Amino acid sequence: MRVAEQVAKRLQTFVHSGQWQPGCRIPAERQLAQELGVSRSSLREAVQQLVSQGLLVSRRGAGTYVQTQSPSFLLPDTFEPLAQLLSRDPDYSHDVLEARTALEASTAWHAALRATPSDKERICRAFDVMVQHQKKGDSALSAKADARFHLAIAEASHNVVLLRVMHSLFEVVLSTVAHNRRAMFTLAAQGSLEELTQQHYGLMQAILDGDAPRARAMIDEHLGYVRETLRRMQDDDARHARYARTPEQIKLPGSHIACD
Repeated sequence: MRVAEQVAKRLQTFVHSGQWQPGCRIPAERQLAQELGVSRSSLREAVQQLVSQGLLVSRRGAGTYVQTQSPSFLLPDTFEPLAQLLSRDPDYSHDVLEARTALEASTAWHAALRATPSDKERICRAFDVMVQHQKKGDSALSAKADARFHLAIAEASHNVVLLRVMHSLFEVVLSTVAHNRRAMFTLAAQGSLEELTQQHYGLMQAILDGDAPRARAMIDEHLGYVRETLRRMQDDDARHARYARTPEQIKLPGSHIACD
């Protein structure tokens, strides 16, 4: 388990044990890192994880607080077995893509209608970070930035239920995005990645323009493209696997005939 994940679990314990009460401000980053004996970067990543899950909330210029409304009604633990299932069998990513299409069609629609200037700035910044990592060929960081881009859109929807569900699904979404991006690097790598960038840009621009129907259409196009790319990759893998199982005399007709 990574250090940041270990730190996140320790912070969760502070909340669930009542040591940190709802609405209270958590200790400053420097102080908390010293108390836990970890680096500030690991602590920062752990805090961001809990913010993404809705357990903590960051307020610009005011620090980080324990969420006043418990997110327990979303039963976040139910997503853990799903994440484990996906790690064992990536084929379930198709089910996640279907769920994402239904969910993100709504978040994109409402974001286009409701995004504030600060929401739009956050979406643009997430897009820029994603493209930067993509240009460097860092699939892991670009996957995280990709997921945060979609979360920024969910935040701009200003629908607390949609936002909570997206936050709760963050780890699951991240795992499928990482898997999907690895597929993109494998299959028609550069062309696929450029297509993804154009789709993300089109989605972002639709939201910036306040065009809800176009934003929803861009989500359908984007996730449909990902599904089709994965299907083609899996078909190729299955074809290669069948060929590998084929007896040599069938692969090379006549090779068993002795030469005079």
